[in-house]
Parts: sequence; C-alpha cells; structure tokens
Amino acid sequence: MTGPLGGLLVVDLTRALAGPQAAMMLGDLGARVIKVESPAGDDTRSWGPPFVRIGDGTPESTYFLSCNRNKESITLDLKRDEDALVLARLIERADVLLENFKPGALERLGFGSARLMELNPRLVLLSISGFGHDGPEAHRAGYDQIAQGEAGLMSLTGPDPADPQRVGVPIGDLLAGINGAFGVLAALRERDRTGRGQVVRTSLLSAVVAAHAFQGTRWTVAGEVGRAQGNQHPTIAPYGLFRCAGGSVQLACGNDGMWHRLCAAFHIAADDPRYATNADRTANRDSLTALLETVFAAHEPEALLQRLAEIGIPAGRVRTLDEVYEWEQTRSQQLLLDVEHRSLGKITLPGSALRTFSVDATGAETETTRVDHVAPPVLDADADAIRAWLDDAPART
Repeated sequence: MTGPLGGLLVVDLTRALAGPQAAMMLGDLGARVIKVESPAGDDTRSWGPPFVRIGDGTPESTYFLSCNRNKESITLDLKRDEDALVLARLIERADVLLENFKPGALERLGFGSARLMELNPRLVLLSISGFGHDGPEAHRAGYDQIAQGEAGLMSLTGPDPADPQRVGVPIGDLLAGINGAFGVLAALRERDRTGRGQVVRTSLLSAVVAAHAFQGTRWTVAGEVGRAQGNQHPTIAPYGLFRCAGGSVQLACGNDGMWHRLCAAFHIAADDPRYATNADRTANRDSLTALLETVFAAHEPEALLQRLAEIGIPAGRVRTLDEVYEWEQTRSQQLLLDVEHRSLGKITLPGSALRTFSVDATGAETETTRVDHVAPPVLDADADAIRAWLDDAPART
C-alpha cells in the first residue's frame, strides 16, 4: 500500500463512529486495517435510511460507508474460544489495536492490558470511551448527542440560549477519532525509542472539552460563560452571516484595517465611536449587524461577494452539500474518492483531509498521498484470506 504508514497492521475492534474514524484515518495513511466485527456486524450497518441496494444484494448503509474505507472485515464472536484465539493471533502480529467498548469490557473478554502486552509487548492500544476510563461517570455509554450536551457544546450552538442545538455532524465522535489517531502516531514514535507499546486513551467528553478553544478560557480565565448567539462571533465583529438582497453572505473582519476598508467601500462612517475598535463593535454587535444588513440590502449575494473580494475582506456563501461536492475546489483537493464496492459497484466517498508530498533538493514536490483506496468491506468478506494469512505471518515478538 502507498502512504507513510505502509507496513503497519491495525486491528480495529471498534464500532459506530469514533473508533472507526480513527482506524480509517490510519488506513488512509497506508496502514493495513483489519476490522473485527461481531457476527451481527458494526451497529452502523443498520443505521439508516438511507440504504443503497443493487439488484438482490444486501442493503448497504451510507453511514457505514462514511467511516470504513480501506479496511478488511472478519467476524468473530469473542465469547467463543476458537474466535478469541483468532483475535489473539491477530494481536500477536499487530502494531495497533483499537477498541471502544465500555471501560472494563475488553478485560472481561480476556484481553486486558496485561494480556495484550503479554501477547505483543510492542502493541499500541487505543481505547476510546464516552466519558473517560476513570472518574465517577466512567461507566456511561458514549453517544455523540449526549456528549455534545454534557460537554457544553450544545449550549454554545443555536440561535439563543433557550434553543440549544447539536452540531449537524457527530462532531464529538469525529474529534475523538481524530485525537485517537493522533495519539496512536505519538505512541508509535515513542515505541521507536523504547521498543515497547503504550496505551492511548481518549473520550467523547475529552475531545469536545479540548475543542472549546477560546470559549474555554473565556470561562476559566475571565469567568464569563459563553452562550449560544446564532451566526455572529462572540469576540470578533463584524464576523458572521449577514442578510442581503435575495440571500446572505458570510464575512470576517479580523482587524481594524479590514473594517476601515469595508467602511470605505460601502460608505459607512468609520469614525462612529460605537464601532471604532473590535471591542466597541463587539459590544454594539446588534446595531452593527442591523447597519450592515441595511447597507447590504441593495446587493445580490454574488455581486456582494465579488465586491468584498475586491477590497480584501474574507467572505463566502453557505453551500448545500451537493454544491460542496460539485465545487471544483473540493475536487481539486482530492476530497472525492472513487472506489469499487463489492456489491454496489463504483461509488464515490468523501476523501481524507490530509495530503502528503515529498520535496527534492530543488524544492519540487511530488505527491505521495495514498491513491489505492479500497471500498468499505462487506461483512466478513475477508475472513478466509485473513485466516490464511495468519497461518503464514509471524508474530511480532
């Protein structure tokens, strides 16, 4: 396989989204990922609609397709001795093991940390939980919307504090997966130095709280509690969504220079003391928003965006997802991948956020991003091949 992680073996025991996202990211970078599923399959295989079926084939969940490319599938019932032995043989040959059972569940199945290190002292174990592996609420199951609420994100999202909203994608799961993959790479680097594996832990709660950014220090340092306030930025103005003739635009004035250019282009009084500095504009955000929307009411979105670009004001429109995937800029960043699915034929998937390049002595770049992507697997599709490979592949001891 191409990619910087070529040669690494990842055994993925996870299901739903956070763990599969982490495993897919490692696969996108070239690792071989073997997805171990229960005989019933990953939960997300049943999460729909939409489902897609070709002919008499099994309906495939588009949710499952979103987070399981570049993997092989084998089903194992870990309560059966013969299947637990297959997992043990995989672990002996693996570089990385991923799991997102409730804390303690893997140990009850006979694969606690001590057993894992006995099987493979070089193993890196990634464990993802809902609320952490210790503490008074470690026992709680982790589902994204619950975590978004408990971790405060929903209180910051929506039109006002009385109407909290979840983010439109399972952001807690996705962030936990990203953090998990990042932690795995750090542990692999540490293994290069020590020769021994490590345990990496993260959770949906940790991932969301760690992403609070300025909203976190707004409370921990300044003692202010952030609240939902729609599409206007809480600490920068003007910065947000503004109505105009026949639609809306988004703009971001990140400094006073941009504000002065905006004033000059649209005949706004730059010396108005209510808007002299960013702090002033933020304090008077409501009147500023009303002023700008009055000025913009004379402009259609495309003309307004063109004018904002001419004066150097970062701006954009709100695209629907079909528009995003038809946008040439999206395609230019290799964010659409065509793969051949075993039952669906050729399908297109959203791509990886990462691209890699080698650079020679002259500064010329050659892209090394993985291009040989594999479609998400049909349940248990690779079981025979994996078992045959286990008979030939030596353990990593």
